[in-house]
Order: sequence, then structure tokens, then C-alpha cells
Amino acid sequence: MRSSAWFVASCALILCTLRMIGGAKGQRQCSETDYYYEYTECDSTGSRWRVAIPQKTGACTGLPDPVRGTECTFSCEAGEFLEMSAQECTQCAAGSYSLGSGIRFDQWDSMPAGFSSLATSLENGPRGDDRLTCNSSSWVPQGNYLESNRDECTVSLIYAVHLKKQGSVSFDYQYPDNNLLFEFFIQNDQCQEMDQSTDTKWLKLTNHGEWATHTVNLKSGTNILYWRTGGVLMGTKVVKPVLLKNVQIEGVAYTSECFPCKPGMFSRVPGSSTCEPCPRDTYSGHGASSCTPCNTSTQYAAEGSAVCKDRPPCSKKDYFQFHTACDHEGKTQVIYRWIEPKICLEGVTGAETLPPSGEREPCPPCNPGFYNNDTATCSPCPPGTYSDGMKPCKQCPASTEPTLGYEYKWWNILPSNMKTSCFNVGNSKCDSMNGWEVAGDHIQSGAGSSDNDYLILNIHVPGFKLPTSMSSHSGAEFGRITFEFETVCTADCELYFMMDVNRKSTTVVESWERSKTRQTYTHIMTKNASVSYTWAFQRTNQPSDIRRYINDVARIYSIMVSNAVDGVSSGCRACALSTQPSSSTCVPCPPGHYIETRTSQCTECPPNTYLVSHTTPGPDACKPCGPGSKSDKDHTRCYSDCHFTHTEGNTTLTYDFSLLGSVGSLMNGPSFTSKGTKYFHHFNISLCGGQINGTWARHSLALYPPPDSQRKAKGQCCQDLHLSVNSRPSQWAGNLHILQGRLEYKYCRLVMSANKECEMPGADSCAVMEGEDEGDMEDEVVYTKPSLLGKLKALASKGNGEKYENVQLNSSHSKALVWS
Repeated sequence: MRSSAWFVASCALILCTLRMIGGAKGQRQCSETDYYYEYTECDSTGSRWRVAIPQKTGACTGLPDPVRGTECTFSCEAGEFLEMSAQECTQCAAGSYSLGSGIRFDQWDSMPAGFSSLATSLENGPRGDDRLTCNSSSWVPQGNYLESNRDECTVSLIYAVHLKKQGSVSFDYQYPDNNLLFEFFIQNDQCQEMDQSTDTKWLKLTNHGEWATHTVNLKSGTNILYWRTGGVLMGTKVVKPVLLKNVQIEGVAYTSECFPCKPGMFSRVPGSSTCEPCPRDTYSGHGASSCTPCNTSTQYAAEGSAVCKDRPPCSKKDYFQFHTACDHEGKTQVIYRWIEPKICLEGVTGAETLPPSGEREPCPPCNPGFYNNDTATCSPCPPGTYSDGMKPCKQCPASTEPTLGYEYKWWNILPSNMKTSCFNVGNSKCDSMNGWEVAGDHIQSGAGSSDNDYLILNIHVPGFKLPTSMSSHSGAEFGRITFEFETVCTADCELYFMMDVNRKSTTVVESWERSKTRQTYTHIMTKNASVSYTWAFQRTNQPSDIRRYINDVARIYSIMVSNAVDGVSSGCRACALSTQPSSSTCVPCPPGHYIETRTSQCTECPPNTYLVSHTTPGPDACKPCGPGSKSDKDHTRCYSDCHFTHTEGNTTLTYDFSLLGSVGSLMNGPSFTSKGTKYFHHFNISLCGGQINGTWARHSLALYPPPDSQRKAKGQCCQDLHLSVNSRPSQWAGNLHILQGRLEYKYCRLVMSANKECEMPGADSCAVMEGEDEGDMEDEVVYTKPSLLGKLKALASKGNGEKYENVQLNSSHSKALVWS
């Protein structure tokens, strides 16, 4: 029995061996197309092996034996790749490129392999359905760039890379709107956040249309990159998304292949580290080493095109008009020109022709403060003189001084302190074009190259200078800008008004969407600083190769800036004279004093009146305080001292409300935004009291932790947003104070740092980031019109104690002469 079992087992073993031998004889030897090479992980000595990996398991036999590989830190130069068979660096062929030890992502028609977008939301919403509302939030490929979400959802763009040596990551971004938060951070393979400074984690705001570059060093090993956005939006205003492009990672040690040039690009020579865009009227396909010309008689192509397009018949959307500069005879005319580059065809069925030039007409007069020096050009009046623009400059009379500023209402040439430009996020086609064109009695948005171009107009004011008589007034208005404008649109156009104080950062002051009737807007500066004001007009934010809205236009009829330090004078104003006999020197008036026009002396305002500094001289500059209130000693504001007297007939009643003078605090809540973010309203209420420092009281982010609960305070800082309201009936107004500037920005920073269980700064520092004093925070946002309260715009500006007031008025003359 035992011998027969042994015999059966032996036969089975022999049979299996024969089958294996037969199978092996039937398999072919592996060729180079059946496998590829990879390196093993580096060992403790920094060595590795090159091994062959079959494309399909069991398809062939005879794979090459493992051999010792190159050093782990080995890398090729830019324009080369590591040819694994010989383990040598080889030049990339024409039509491809390599970064050597890096990788680049610059094509965003779809999400590149390895990138993912993950949306999350806070889980403490009122109905527990927050996650459902974030399903559609994502980073979206837009061809040349990625576009972030625009809502309150927290959306992360994630990419993981393993570096063989220390390297870096760099990318270009646009971040114009601080209603949306944008951070970039790095984790290791244990999901632990790498050490990173605040400057490299929180991205700085950019100007509209401006691309900034951000670079961060990376450690060897696994690096998980996060680009994360999210916001707290309590208004209806649509925010501008973050844009991202040109992501480049260095330190991958080697690349085993070259990347083909994308369509519309080419590399002419072997060993290229980049691809170039095809010139205009040429095109290329995938991996091209040269560009193919279009048939320019019937076709065209923009720079970097993958195909040629047929030229359409010319239409009215293909040309624009402008006014010529004054000639030596003092005349101008309207001229029509084709938009460059011209892509339309003339002389075909249905094509429009270019209109003839207009008649030569007299040039408009000079702007106030300028004069015509008989050379058909306007020159500024010398210091101490003034002109209305039509008469020669004159000296100011005795006991008066020039009113400095700009008053632009005639637009024959662009003033010397203004400039115009054109910018597009996705291309450079309009970079050399004028964004705005002068048009006689107004200046209007130019044609641009695409409907989504930003058409930019800028005026620079180096500083402000108060009239001598007002120079000692504390808290005075330093200057104001007033402009009259209108927009005529058929699409979703938008006009932005922005400012940049001391060249720190550009912030949006106000914006107007779609068509707006002719109206006036005023912005007040209460700090003496260098400032640039910018208008940016965009016909639509949707990119398109077809011009649909070229006739949509923004017009500015006049721009006035008061008290500009380098301004000219259109008139003179009374000033106070020294009390010295026969003195003609202007002197400043003390606070609360007006100029008595009869004597040219400073006179104190009557009791219980306050001085309106920007009004004309005389007793009318002193305005009476409201019922039950009195003025402070400098006549700068009115307040209630908690005593009220009422007389009716022969009876006089006196009320003493001193016991009601203390400030009471009230906090309601919680409230929730539409996406479930929790916030509170905090009210400070007082019926009367001492002299207050201003209409708006400055507050920090309110936190009320129990004395023994520091962790609870941290959690409150992480999860909650406080809005403060100060109400004083003695001022006969309820003043809503929204902590929208840096406080909301910093709150959102804290909310989004959720990977360490809300590990936040202490309760006493939640509103101020490390290394920053409370005085350095951006100012709060103050709206003087209830209609603006719901917008919650990001109007924060750098500087200490800087406040702005905005007033918008309808024009008293909605129709005026329009030059054609």
C-alpha cells in the first residue's frame, strides 16, 4: 500500500514537471517592448537597484537581471531625461521638453492625473445638511488655469509627490477678493502638517488681473500639497474666485521621459526645457517641433492656437472710434479704426466697411486749473494762480489762497497723472492696447481684444494738502474724489472702483453691475497718504473667442480730486489772516473756528454747533447740534450729557438721565449663514454719556470665556464670528458696525486650520496674528447708507486709524452733450 502511494505521487510529480517544461518551451523570450525599468527604494546607504517590470505577467520569459542603479540623488539637467536602459541622461527630442529634476503642470483643459478636489463644510449647521450643499463646490479647469469655488464651502486641491531629495514647489495665482480665504500648506505621509511660516501658508492678496508667484521649499520624501479655499459670505455679492496655473515641482531626482508640447506650443531644438507658443496666424498639434502657417487670406489664429479658424465678415463690432489730439489749429476729429489684430474679412457678402473720419471740430477747452498757451496744448497754471480753463491764469486776490486739486471734465488727451491699460487673465492679446479712450466730454472703455478683458484706468495722487486755514483741524477730511459715470451693458458687465494706499495692496471700494444710469460717486480720505485710484471695467467674466458685447461701454464724464498736493487751482478760497497789522499771510484757524469773511479772522463757532470743514467760509460752516445734544470744546461733534430740557408754554422740564449713562452689552444668537457657518451679533447700547471719540467705536473680536475655560475660548474663536453693533439714541441714529476687514479675515484663517483639533491662539490674541500689533490691523468697514449694508464688501485698507466714508448721489443732469 505504501509503495503504491509513493508510485502515484512520483508519477504526478513527473507529469507536472513535463507540463512545466513544455509550457516554458512554448513561451517566447521577452523583448524590450514587454517590460519597463524602475528603481527600487533607496536603502540606508543611498543605493538602489534597477529592475525590469513586465508589462503583462507571464507573457514572456527572460527578463533582464537586476543591476545596481544610479545614486539616489542623481538627476539630469533641464532638457534631458534618464534613459533607463543605459542609465544615462539623454536629450529630449524636438517637440518635447523636460525640467530635469522637476515636473510642471500648465495645461488645465481637464484635471491632470494625480490632482483631486475635495469639498468639506462645517458640521455645526442648524439643520445638519451642510455637506449636501457642498457637493457642487470644486476647483474647475479653465484651459490655461484652475478656478476655485466662490462659496462658503472649504474646497481643497490636493496633489501628492515623492521627492528623492530636497526640492520646491512654485505656482502662479490670482487672489483679488478677501471675502474668500486662500491657504497653501503641506503634509507628510502621516497627514501631519509640515513646519511652515505664516507667510508661506496664507497667500497674499493680488491686484485685479495680476498674477503673483508663490514658492515653498519641500523636504525629501512624501509631500502632500494642499491649496484650500473657503469663505464666510453673509451678503449677496458674488466673490471673485482664486485662479491657479503653472504649478512646478522640483526635486523628483529624475524623469524617465520627456513631456510632449501641448497643442499650440512647440520646441524647435532637442534638449528644450520649455515649449514656446506658436506665433499669431500659425498653429500646431500635440508634440510639435514647428508651427504650421494658416491660410491668412481666409483664416486666422491667435498666439498659441491649436487650429486655424475661418475669418468672419467684418461687422460693427470689429472697429472703434476715438478722438485725435488737438492739432496746431486747435481742432480734433473722430477717426475709426479696426480692432487689432484684425481678423474679419472686408469685401465679402454682409461685411461692414470702415466709416469715414468725422469733420474737424474745435477742441474742447482746457480743464479748470489749466490754460491754453497758444500752442493748442493745455498747461497747468503756475503756483498761486488759478483759471477756469478758458481764461488766462490769474493771481489769487488778497486774503485768499488757491484751492488745489484736479477737475477733469474735458477729455481730449489723457492727463499726465493718469494711465490706461488692458489685461486678460487667460492671454496676453490686449497687453499693448489702451483700456480707455478719450472722447471729448467723457472718457470711455476701449475695445480690448476679448469681451472678458479688464479695461483699466488709473489716477495717482501723491498726497493731500489741506487749505492753510484748516491745517490744524484734527480728524479733518484730507481730500475726496468725486466722479460721474454710467454703464450701458447687455451682459453681466461690472465696473470696479479700487484704491491702493501707500502702494501696499489694491482693494475694491465699490463696484456696479450691469447698466447704471448717469450718477455721481464720492469717496472721502481722512488720512494724508499717497493713493492710486483705479477703475476696471469688464464686459463679461465668461471667456469666448467670439465678440458679442463690444458695444457694452463704461463712460466717466468727470473726475474731481480735492486738496491734491500736486494739484492745480480752478479758484481761490478765503483764508484767515494773521492778526499782525498789515499782514497778508494766511494762517491756520484753531479747531472749531471758521473764517469770518468780513474781517478774514478766525472766529469760534457758537455754543452747541459743530464745524463742517469742507463747506464755504462764514458762519454757515457751523451747524447746530440736534435736540438734546451739545458740542464738544473743539466743535467737532455733538453728544448728549444725559441732561435734557424741554420748555412748553411757561413750563420748563429738566430731565437727568445720568444713571442711564453706562454702556450695556447684549449678544444674541447664534445665527447661521446659508451654508451653516455660525455667528453672533454683539450690541453695545447707551442712551447718553460723555464725549465719544467718534461716530464709530473701534472694537476687537469679542470673546467671553469663563475664567477657568481657556479651551472653550479657543473653540469659540475657531467656530464663531461676532458682529458688533453700537447704538446711541443720543446721536439719533443706530450705527451698524460690521467687523469685516482683518477680523473676519483672521477669523476665517482660524476656522480653516482644522487639522489640529482647533488648536488656536489664546482668547486674548484671536483677533491679532503673531507678530502684529492691534494698531496694524486693517480698518473696519463703515457703510453710511443702509442700502449698502447687505453687500459686506471687502474694503479693508492698510494703515492706522484710517477711515473712509462713501456717498453716492444721482446726477442732477442725467443727459448732457455726447460727442460723436
